[in-house]
Amino acid sequence: MGAQLRVYKRRIRSVTATKKITKAMEMIAASRIVKAQRKVTASMPYATELTRAVTAVATGSNAKHALTTEAENPARAAVLLITSDRGLAGGYSSNAIKAAERLTERLRGEGKDVDTYVVGRKGIAYYGFRERKVAQSWGGFTDNPTYADAKNVSAPLIEAVQLDTAEGGLDELHIVFTEFQSMLTQTPVENRLLPLSLEESAEPSEAKAEVLPLFEFEPSAEGVLDALLPRYVESRVYNALLQSAASEHAARRRAMKSATDNAGDLVKSLSRLANAARQAEITQEISEIVGGSSALADATAGSDK
Repeated sequence: MGAQLRVYKRRIRSVTATKKITKAMEMIAASRIVKAQRKVTASMPYATELTRAVTAVATGSNAKHALTTEAENPARAAVLLITSDRGLAGGYSSNAIKAAERLTERLRGEGKDVDTYVVGRKGIAYYGFRERKVAQSWGGFTDNPTYADAKNVSAPLIEAVQLDTAEGGLDELHIVFTEFQSMLTQTPVENRLLPLSLEESAEPSEAKAEVLPLFEFEPSAEGVLDALLPRYVESRVYNALLQSAASEHAARRRAMKSATDNAGDLVKSLSRLANAARQAEITQEISEIVGGSSALADATAGSDK
C-alpha cells in the first residue's frame, strides 16, 4: 500500500509542475494577444485605402491588368496558406490546413493547376510528411510578423502573377489564413487576392454613398496599376499575417487554459486517491496492531493458566 501512495504523490508532483508551465504559457499568450490586436488595427486603414485606390484606377480606366482583369480561361492558381511555427495552439493550424485543402480541391475541380505556398513550420511539416510539392515556404516569424516578412512572402507571388501563363505565371492568387474575430472565436477564411473583385473591394453602403471621381493617369493607367500591384499584395499579406498571429496567440491561450484546468482537476482526483490510499494504509496498520495485541493477550492468558 505504501508503494501505491508513493506513485500517487509522484504523479501529483509531475502534474503540478506541468500545470505551472501551462499557466505561464497561458499568461504569455494573453499578453501577446493585445499587441497583435493593436498591429491588426493599425494595418487596416492603409490596406483599406490602398484597395480603394486600386478600385478607383480600375473603374476610371479600361486598362487590362493582372490586378483587376480576370483571365478568360484561368489555368493556374496559387494558394498561400498561413499556419503557425509552434504547436500547443489547439486546432489552429489543422483548421487552416483543412480550409486550404478544400480550396485546392475546388480549384482543381475547376480544371486549374494549383501551386501551394506555405507560411509556418506546421504547414511545411504537413506537406513534407505527405511528400507533396510546395512551391515555396517560409517560417520562423508567424507569432510576430513584420512588414519585411510580408514583402519577402509576397515577392515570388507578385513575380509569378506578372508572368504569362505559358511561362508559369498565375491567373489567380488565393490566401488562406485565420481571421481574428474575438478572444474566443478565430475562423479560417479563404480570400481571392488577385484578380481583385471590385464588387467586394468596398462595403455596399460605401459603394452606394460614394461616387468615385474621374481621374487622369500619368504616365498611364497600366503604369499606375503596375506600381500599386506589389503594394496591394504586400498590404493584404501583411494584414493576413497579423490576423493569423493574433488568432494563434488566442488559440494558444485557450488551449493552455484548458490544459491548466484539466491539470487542476487531475491533481484533485489524484489527491483523493492518495488520501484514500493513505486511509487504507492507516486502517490496515491499526488492524494489524489490534490483531497483534489480541494475539499477544491470548498468548499471555494461556501461559497464566
